[in-house]
Amino acid sequence: MTASSAMQEYLAEAYRLAYYQQDNTFISTSALAETMGVSAPAVTRMVQRLKEAGYLEHEPYRGIQLTPKGEREALSNIRRHRLVECFLVNVMGFGWHEVHEEADALGDTVSDTIIVRMEDMAGYPRRCPHGEPIPSADGQMPHVIDSPLSDSAPGVDAVISRVHTHDGDKLAYLGELGLKPGTRFTLVARAPFNGPLQLRIAGAKHVQVIGYELAGVLRVCAPDQFTLTS
Repeated sequence: MTASSAMQEYLAEAYRLAYYQQDNTFISTSALAETMGVSAPAVTRMVQRLKEAGYLEHEPYRGIQLTPKGEREALSNIRRHRLVECFLVNVMGFGWHEVHEEADALGDTVSDTIIVRMEDMAGYPRRCPHGEPIPSADGQMPHVIDSPLSDSAPGVDAVISRVHTHDGDKLAYLGELGLKPGTRFTLVARAPFNGPLQLRIAGAKHVQVIGYELAGVLRVCAPDQFTLTS
């Protein structure tokens, strides 16, 4: 069975959820329902379809896990989506907070030939505008080593690696603060009891203050780990 666009979207979201867990390739159907914004029965029906088509396995009390076939389909969808986002930002001048839904819509319509041209025109990016790694054409996902900013200790020099949100308002605000992937900064201080964090962006005179909750969507890495080589 050829995966429909809806099936591809579920597979891609399942892969993203598992990718952020890193140490567990199984995800719960409730987590998938939440990230997809659908009901539990809707996820159950789709999971059954995907299982029958050989795209995933479902184990009681453990959740769902993509098969190699499902992973290939997910990576193809993710690659297409992230390259379209890069094209919209790097070539067409859209803001990074404007492109997620546009890429969702365009991803179902552009051909593989157009995706290759978009990749060329966007400068062969290794990360999307939100810092997420872009799978290669042969289905290899670059390895990223990072952690939430909210877990970081004061005094650390780091780089914004990824921004784990599709919320346009949050992205626009983070952009105004200068906190985008590739931005180097120092964590100056953090208040106790999940209080705000103080950051000094490299080259800036003033300290930026960011709340603990918002800091949780920012993932950071060592400066030498931002450039993806594999």
